[in-house]
Amino acid sequence: PHKTKTPFCRRGPGGARMQRSGMLPRGAKSLLARTPKHKAQRSFIMPAYNLAKSIMPKISDTERAALQAGTIKFDRDLFVGDPTVKHLSDTYKPANVNAEEQKFLDNEVNTLCEMVNTYEVSRNGNLPPEAWKYIRKNKFMGLMIKKNFGGMGFTGHGHAQIVEKLSSRDSATCVTVMVPNSLGPGELLAHYGTQEQKDYYLPRLADGIDIPCFGLTGPSSGSDAASMRDEGIVCMKDGVLGISVSCNKRYITLAPVATLVGLAFRLKDPEGLLTKGKEGITVALLPTSPNPLVPNGIPGLKTGPRHDPFGSPFMNGTVKGENFFVPMSCIIGGEERAGYGWNMLMECLGEGRGISLPAGAIAASKMCVLAVGGYARIRKQFKVPIAQMQGVQEKLSVIGTNTFAMMAAQNMFNSFLDAGEKPSCLSAVMKQMCTERGRISINEGMDVMGGAAICNGPANFMAGGYGSIPVSITVEGANVLTRSLIIFGQGLTRSHPHLLGLISAIEDGNDLAGFNRELTNIIKHAFTNLGRSVTRGLAAQVTFRGGDLLAYHEAHMSRLAANFAFCADCGLTMGGGIKTAEFISGRYADVLSNLYLGYAVMWFYKNNKQVEGLDKVFDATMTKIRFDTQEAFMGIFKNFPIPGMGLLMQLPCFPRGREFSPPTDVQRAAVSDSITTPTAVREFLTQNTFVSKDPTDRVHMIVKAAPMCYEADQIIARCRKEGRREPTKEEQAKIDAAEAMREEIIQVDSFPKLMGQEHNAEWMKPDWGVQAQPKVTIEPAEGKQQKSTA
Repeated sequence: PHKTKTPFCRRGPGGARMQRSGMLPRGAKSLLARTPKHKAQRSFIMPAYNLAKSIMPKISDTERAALQAGTIKFDRDLFVGDPTVKHLSDTYKPANVNAEEQKFLDNEVNTLCEMVNTYEVSRNGNLPPEAWKYIRKNKFMGLMIKKNFGGMGFTGHGHAQIVEKLSSRDSATCVTVMVPNSLGPGELLAHYGTQEQKDYYLPRLADGIDIPCFGLTGPSSGSDAASMRDEGIVCMKDGVLGISVSCNKRYITLAPVATLVGLAFRLKDPEGLLTKGKEGITVALLPTSPNPLVPNGIPGLKTGPRHDPFGSPFMNGTVKGENFFVPMSCIIGGEERAGYGWNMLMECLGEGRGISLPAGAIAASKMCVLAVGGYARIRKQFKVPIAQMQGVQEKLSVIGTNTFAMMAAQNMFNSFLDAGEKPSCLSAVMKQMCTERGRISINEGMDVMGGAAICNGPANFMAGGYGSIPVSITVEGANVLTRSLIIFGQGLTRSHPHLLGLISAIEDGNDLAGFNRELTNIIKHAFTNLGRSVTRGLAAQVTFRGGDLLAYHEAHMSRLAANFAFCADCGLTMGGGIKTAEFISGRYADVLSNLYLGYAVMWFYKNNKQVEGLDKVFDATMTKIRFDTQEAFMGIFKNFPIPGMGLLMQLPCFPRGREFSPPTDVQRAAVSDSITTPTAVREFLTQNTFVSKDPTDRVHMIVKAAPMCYEADQIIARCRKEGRREPTKEEQAKIDAAEAMREEIIQVDSFPKLMGQEHNAEWMKPDWGVQAQPKVTIEPAEGKQQKSTA
């Protein structure tokens, strides 16, 4: 109401002078006297606080459990924007199997692989009985159970290598071993079980006496597992405190043969009978028949019937029941763990997601290097090996770079585990990234193999992987949702150095000082990475001109890491909208995944530079990663929903527009040659891939014939170069042996009958005849002479 140009000011010498001079508006003197010092300070941040409170994402209890699970380390470095290969090398040593694990791989694993054949397993719909017995008796289901409970006590990397080798032979066998060691109740028991539960169940699981399964997924809760409808009501029955459970689970691996069911359900306590624990998602351990811990068993619990998974007939089925009684002692960890099931699941099962499923995908890609690469050298069209055709080389180069990248990602992730970390965000990256690249490698391999890959039979080593890779893509969080919702959505909140603190300050409702601190830190963080983006972008040479190849690629990855950290901070302007903006979140996830992959490849290359020729594969792999990262960034800039923000991000990150290109034709040809000829690279990229000792096994034949055919072709080329001379007797013998192998390997399977059905039986003979057709007379056109008659 008082017209004055003099602003209201805070207390202090200036304020006192204004009061004495009479410059303050009337009433301001008394107001200032009544205003606490922090009140005026609060007024400067209150608008920002209220805005942030309205746009920041709300965190549910299940999300909070996921955010609190696992550890943060290298993923934090990526969000900070300043990771280095040196720090990785100083902190983490390459993951290697120990002597006991190697012995198990060389003996028990190889023996099991020889027992199974993908084609026969597929036809029979099950593993052979002797394979089941061998798995159970030789502790394949207790790889991760500690030795004091009778298990093998292997490391995460040892587990990954076993799963990988089994998968290179047969996916159904791999899944049968994989699930009890990563997605079953064993690890939950080891971490949270009561001593009584551990002492009874863990030795039985390790010895294969009990076969476990874990019931989480239901018709209404796939990737959104926390939305399960399965319900348990706390009740008393015959004086025993327990739970009346109703469940409808599906897609449960090993359920049809399980003797021990881990079951997740939503616990409710309407009568307040719980003395410990709380309502919420709970995990119980239910035997399918009575045992000393559950003398009456669980009447009403039904396991099976089977599903028929496409491409891989591993045991998979349903777990159902209506109002069956579960004693409170069946909860993993006892009554005090009631309601904490989601936390337990997030803490334990995420690690397996980053080990087992990536291992299967890596095995498929390695098999493509070994067998498809070898086949391309053996198979000839137009009188040359198809490995020398550029269209085929384009496919093979993708297989080579994908395999190297996945091996690097796996080894670095497993080294994190060996260091005692549980990187939950990176486990999602590993699962989505490796299974997607595994699928690409298999598809490229199918193209190279042509008809040999689409004719089913014992000779087709591609059919099993091609059929089963969709299973890996789908389970443990479908890739489409893992990419668009989980990787960046949870990674940003969990791994950003300041965001979780900011959200906590907002949720506290009164922590204005904390909010101000974290908001200031985020702004500083954004400007720091803005500066890094500009300076690193200007400093990095766009084209490699010689020198240290690793340093060249790291300079670009360092720049891209700063770009990501800056753009992630800019993404916060979307507030909670970033959780549902899946197009944008998916592209951020692509950037984050490629950054992890790029640093893993550089770290892995540094540890294996002694492999002759690996620099060419490394260079092509990093070139592709940089290009993919750039394209994801461009998608963010072009489609960012807040007007102007896309351009604001692009200018400091990519001021010159697109700077990176995919691998050149020269790079692709070099990678293709390295995996189709007898090189150290081919040997390096196919280590831990099973090759049967059976001389009639098609992969065995390819491994034997590929170098023979390569040598024979070299001899023929030398003879032509030397004036078309005739081969020597010794050279001709090598050519003849190679041609004989070549002729045998290019054959495909054929059968007198399929599925026992006669295809040319009596019913195929027509019981009808051709009806006589009416005679047609052709009239000559008017005015024209008829030249011929019919």
